[in-house]
Amino acid sequence: MHVQDAIVIGAGQAGLSASYHLRRRGVDHLVLDADEAPGGAWQHRWDSLTMTDVHGVADLPDAPAPGRSGTRANSAVPAYFADYESRNELPVVRPVRVDRVESAGELLVVRAGDRSWLTRTLVNATGTWTRPFVPHYPGVERFLGEQLHTAGYPGAEHFRGRRVLVVGGGASAVQHLGELAPVTDTLWVTRRPPVWRESLAQDDLRAAVGLVAERVRRGAPPASVVSVTGLLLRPQEQRAAALGAYERRPMFSSVEPDGVRWKDGGFEPVDVILWATGFRPAVGHLAPLGLRSAYGGIQLDERSGWTTAVADPRVHLVGYGPSASTIGANRAGRAAAVAVSRQLVAQAA
Repeated sequence: MHVQDAIVIGAGQAGLSASYHLRRRGVDHLVLDADEAPGGAWQHRWDSLTMTDVHGVADLPDAPAPGRSGTRANSAVPAYFADYESRNELPVVRPVRVDRVESAGELLVVRAGDRSWLTRTLVNATGTWTRPFVPHYPGVERFLGEQLHTAGYPGAEHFRGRRVLVVGGGASAVQHLGELAPVTDTLWVTRRPPVWRESLAQDDLRAAVGLVAERVRRGAPPASVVSVTGLLLRPQEQRAAALGAYERRPMFSSVEPDGVRWKDGGFEPVDVILWATGFRPAVGHLAPLGLRSAYGGIQLDERSGWTTAVADPRVHLVGYGPSASTIGANRAGRAAAVAVSRQLVAQAA
């Protein structure tokens, strides 16, 4: 069996950036992508999300990203990624859903069903979209209404005429409420009071990235960069604000068949619970390598640009921790390619 110098798992922003820089360095590699078509997680976003709504898509290396427009993000970004793969002749193989990665002496074995690949190094770029997080509350399994997560959000019209409880304190919750409040009745609950900002300066973003970096330095599970920057209301959300959509309530104590029970004993009838409660890193396939620290996360080496796993320097993670944003993912792609090249030299010595 042919031994690759590197295998990249995932062809989203981070994976494409890593592949581009690996190719420039002459590293023999493949990109294994679980989706049927280019676009990473963007192809699965809801139809009402336009390029005006997104926080921004960073440029891939040597290729300007689509600008702000009314074009649907789930078509504009996948088209951008597809063109990038083609023009740069990136070695993407799809659909390949990796089940597990195992150590085999000096090599790594990447398995996907009955297929497998041998590689000297690995770049994991699987992101979070495939691991939506829904917290458990007493009685949630007895709720007779509809429950869904941001990952399956179908757009505001789906909810018209129904009372929707939006759960979560992040940017997705704010966006959902911005769409929903003008067309139906909404409630918003979060565990902590939201922190609002008028704007977000680069210093604020750097400080947020620093907080996430400190967590991965210790090997703790990473928080998202967005979760520590605070929330912004965009112009398209001002109507929802005027309707009181952002008057947040504390979390309920339990769920009942037709609503939720507050901690003070009061009851609130709702038809839908929309969990805008975020995602977790999709790294379960790396479990056989034993990368997790005693703190529950994967410790990364700061000297590698926060990409190399301390427990196994053959493994590099992009789009994890400090690089879990489109801008950070691009930088991490380059840093991972540099780290892979150094690891290959060390292995050959």
